Amino acid sequence: MSDETQTRSPKGSTVTRVLDILDAVADSEHPLSPTDIAAQLSIPKASVHRLCAALEEHGYVTTRLNGRGLQAGHRLNRLALNVLSGAPLQAQRQAILSALSREIGETCNIAVPDGAEMIYFDRAQTHWPVQVNLKIGTRVPMYATAGGKMYLSTLSDARRDRIILNTHMERLTPNTLLSHDDLKEDLIATRERGYSLDNEEYIEGVVAMAMPIKNHQGRLYATLSFHAPCMRLPISAVSDFLPQLRAASEQLSALLDE
Repeated sequence: MSDETQTRSPKGSTVTRVLDILDAVADSEHPLSPTDIAAQLSIPKASVHRLCAALEEHGYVTTRLNGRGLQAGHRLNRLALNVLSGAPLQAQRQAILSALSREIGETCNIAVPDGAEMIYFDRAQTHWPVQVNLKIGTRVPMYATAGGKMYLSTLSDARRDRIILNTHMERLTPNTLLSHDDLKEDLIATRERGYSLDNEEYIEGVVAMAMPIKNHQGRLYATLSFHAPCMRLPISAVSDFLPQLRAASEQLSALLDE
């Protein structure tokens, strides 16, 4: 047998199966059990259980708290983040963010979903004396932020409802939505119009708007948003910047295909 034949990863090899399992977990709208994965990929159940156990041990997948199904683990999420954070895209991403911030005159940021929270991944800061300083790496709740509500609005109804029903909705400001029904109604409106709003729901006196950054499959990968003190930009004027935010989100989405 030649060296070339020995170094290939043929269909059905361990490497191929691991990659297929990760792809299935990452692409699914709901947690998958090893049985689901075995049926979907036509891999023996024993092999799937063994590979999933190894992937979970190394943090690439994780079992849900209720023990039903596997979902992306922290290391798989980290790999996804590296797509946007890699050096070839970093300068382009920052250029788009900075141009948007200058055009709008407010701080702009990119956030990514992680569990029931959003993580601020990148930002371009405004130079106004009065500004909101949410640093890269800050975690914020989905239910009270523009980025989080944008993400939730793109999910299937079943997955959206599961997350909502398992979310402890704490009052953060007088405007925070505390009813599951009110939040669901807001998310339905967000889905219909294609952008989300935060009307002083996370920080009193601060408004925000977000749009999705989508991968080549049309699935939300991250969110692009800007926030501003309402003393400078009332909620009634936020949507005036929709064209600029949409154009920038489309540019960032295009980076994922390069």
